[in-house]
Amino acid sequence: MAEKQEVAVAAINQHISFLMQYIDQLLLGIVLVVCMSSAIAQDQEEATTYKKRVLESTEIDLLMGYYTQDGDNAAVTGGIGTEELTDIAPTIVVSIPLNEDDVLTIDASVSAYTSASSSNVNPFDGEGAADAFVASSGASGDDVLVSISGSYSHSSDDRNRIWSVNASASDEHDYSSIGFGGSYTQLFNEKNTEISISANVFLDEWDPIYPSELRDLPSFVPHTDASRNSYALGFGFSQLLSKQLQASFSIDLIQQEGLLSTPFQRVQFADVADFSVPGQPGFVFGDDVERLPDTRFKLAVGGRLHYYLNEQVVVRTYWRYYADTWGIDAYTAALEIPIKLGDQFTIYPAYRYYLQTEATYFAPFNTHLSTQQFYTSDFDLSAFDAIQYGIGVRYTDIFTKIHLWKIGLKSATVEIHQYERSSGLTATTISGGLSFVVE
Repeated sequence: MAEKQEVAVAAINQHISFLMQYIDQLLLGIVLVVCMSSAIAQDQEEATTYKKRVLESTEIDLLMGYYTQDGDNAAVTGGIGTEELTDIAPTIVVSIPLNEDDVLTIDASVSAYTSASSSNVNPFDGEGAADAFVASSGASGDDVLVSISGSYSHSSDDRNRIWSVNASASDEHDYSSIGFGGSYTQLFNEKNTEISISANVFLDEWDPIYPSELRDLPSFVPHTDASRNSYALGFGFSQLLSKQLQASFSIDLIQQEGLLSTPFQRVQFADVADFSVPGQPGFVFGDDVERLPDTRFKLAVGGRLHYYLNEQVVVRTYWRYYADTWGIDAYTAALEIPIKLGDQFTIYPAYRYYLQTEATYFAPFNTHLSTQQFYTSDFDLSAFDAIQYGIGVRYTDIFTKIHLWKIGLKSATVEIHQYERSSGLTATTISGGLSFVVE
């Protein structure tokens, strides 16, 4: 146990070192961008007549998230085994007003995780015996995801029309992605009515990593397509119904094509004899990897209803229905109640309930048959219900009294949420953020 704790501490320290290196580089780049954009904005402002700006000053958001989970249904080991995972993710978002109408936003993040289940892609590279419920001490359980995105938005003179374009890129050791898209928003009725449309494309590529015991088997058939492409179209409608009530409605359509399976997730067949290394019964060899259809269509319909009770309390409700061509139907209901405590502090307790049906291709450990075409033992595709509850605290300083050089603190937030799934998976999320204004 002590050795495992030392390995975990060493991994976390290594991730923190990675994060510090990336954060230093991101901060340097952001400082340069802010300085250049401020000079450009100043030149443009001197050459134009006064008009109220969409964004008055450059804003910088520093965000940090910590996520940890545990459970006993790891898809990497065929639906049984440890799901222990820890993730640390710092993010920097910079919004820059280029002139009165245009805003450039840059979002850069680093996500470093340690995953006990991922370490069992090769359960034999560690010092101890292979065991689905124990993380291998090998190097395959650690990874760093780096992502960056940017968006450019333009508002019309009357602020009733807004269009934007965006692009993104991310990379980790076995997966990379690029994306691009845009949106258009139209406001009517003295800005009491809003409609919007958005479209995005993501072109992803796997570098497939397969379970260690299957890689050299003559009978094993690797995936022939390593791409995964997603095409998303979204529609939104928002209406101010009264001084106290606002409603919104959204529809999202997503088409996915390519390698939609996860290459390193195992499946064990009920009609094939189990095999494990003699003396190591804690790990059963996979008979194949997860195989799912190469197309998937998703539909999500959602709505929000916000009620302004009084100056201290707002009631925010949310619902969503989801369905896809893999047989999943899902329902979400959420409630958040921000409560103001004076002029500067707000607390917002939140609750969320989620229910989904089982995918057509799901079955638990050692239940699928080798004669089937598609199969998975990933419990994310099983039937379950889940709750999430938590609370957040926000400090707001509208006059930015707290300063560091020419940067004033606009707000600070801290949130903690607990997630509990009927399958036994539990997770805790702790996040925080600081929002600054460059004066």
